Amino acid sequence: MEKYKVQLKSVKAPQRDCSGKPVFLTDATIEERKEKVLSGMRKRGIEQLAVYGDVEHGGNFEYLVGYFTRFEEALLVIKADGQMSLVLGNENLNKAGKARIQADCVHVPMFSLPNQPCEVEKPLREQLAAAGIEAGKKTGVAGWKLFTSPYEDLSKLYDLPAFILDAIRDVAGEENLVPAGDIFIGEDGARTVNNANEIAHYEFAAALASDCMLDAMDAMDEGVSEMELGDKLERYGQRTSVVTIAASGPRFVLGNMFPTDNKVKVGDTISLTVGYRGGLSSRAAYAVHDRSELPEGVHDYLEKVAAPYFNAYAHWLSAIHVGMKGGELYGLVEKVLPREEFHWGLCPGHLTAEEEWLCSPIRKDSAEELKSGMMLQIDIIPSVAGYGGVSAESTVALADADLRRQIQEEYPQMWERMQARRAYIEQVLGIPLPEDVLPMCSTVAYMRPYMLAKDEALVWEQE
Repeated sequence: MEKYKVQLKSVKAPQRDCSGKPVFLTDATIEERKEKVLSGMRKRGIEQLAVYGDVEHGGNFEYLVGYFTRFEEALLVIKADGQMSLVLGNENLNKAGKARIQADCVHVPMFSLPNQPCEVEKPLREQLAAAGIEAGKKTGVAGWKLFTSPYEDLSKLYDLPAFILDAIRDVAGEENLVPAGDIFIGEDGARTVNNANEIAHYEFAAALASDCMLDAMDAMDEGVSEMELGDKLERYGQRTSVVTIAASGPRFVLGNMFPTDNKVKVGDTISLTVGYRGGLSSRAAYAVHDRSELPEGVHDYLEKVAAPYFNAYAHWLSAIHVGMKGGELYGLVEKVLPREEFHWGLCPGHLTAEEEWLCSPIRKDSAEELKSGMMLQIDIIPSVAGYGGVSAESTVALADADLRRQIQEEYPQMWERMQARRAYIEQVLGIPLPEDVLPMCSTVAYMRPYMLAKDEALVWEQE
């Protein structure tokens, strides 16, 4: 096995390469999604499925409907024969006809904001019955959260608002209800694997987040305010998938989570994050030109924190492939970046989609297989006492030969961007990539540990 070492070198920055043109999901993709969900229902023997959505938890609902319901709650009721009904509040009622699937619509003012008109003179249970929920049939209930705690009885654990769950239970019968979020996420979930059209749809936003991150990194300078940096991180009016972070020095002062007028000072720790559907970019480092400007006691930040992190990141990228077990990748990270020493607390990588964190097959001893069509965030977060953080979180897709061929044929410009990104990672940053790995943006593996040294980045060199 070849050995590598991490070096800080003068390198050219990657290109900003977001296409600027959103890619819409095709009707064929929506039909494919619908069949995947119906197939999951058949496997579970589920005769009817209630899918919950709201502005924070709309991914499963949006998967078929095409939109989330902003500030109102909503349900999508799916029957085993493919019939569907939307249950919508006042301000989303006019969106029923915009849905990507054919669906009837039931108006439920109770899903609306407080004190709005409530002119449908029926209780919620009758409205849900009108939407197709029937008594005596096995009824799946899908919120957004995949419960995985080993300390709970997961067979009757639901994550819908109680008033909605109670009404579903009243209609269908308690004995007929089962949690069904795993139809969408988790092992073999419909949303964990993407086709070429879906990858193109998400690549726009992953690349946009990356371009914004480059702009913020290039704007970094002594005296620049967090709000000025935050302004570089959001663009085109696109909805972010996480709270945008632009923090210099201590974070969460007085409980605040957002950029302020605080200005960058030499020696500050820096945190930058922006995410859109399909991809997030994050960077953590120090606002210094070189090690001499690092605060007292952390002059070895590069050797103690940044280089070991980058080494683990490069191992992750060079090893991941279709067919690999999630536990194997977890074990690799544990070997090169021991958890006991570097105190990373989450899964070292996870799936992404509308949500920044969908679920993760990369867990200790996980036998879940990494599949073609998965989109993953490289999310390793070391925490070394006394030192600032380090991060170069970004997004890649896994694609076998068939999927790569489809992408090349159907989205040739995206394919060219992905190949240019691969070339940069391999030729400039020195990280060999398996054929299965398609970078979703240009800044994958691009890490400036000294944020004010804008012509320097970490690279992987053979010993």
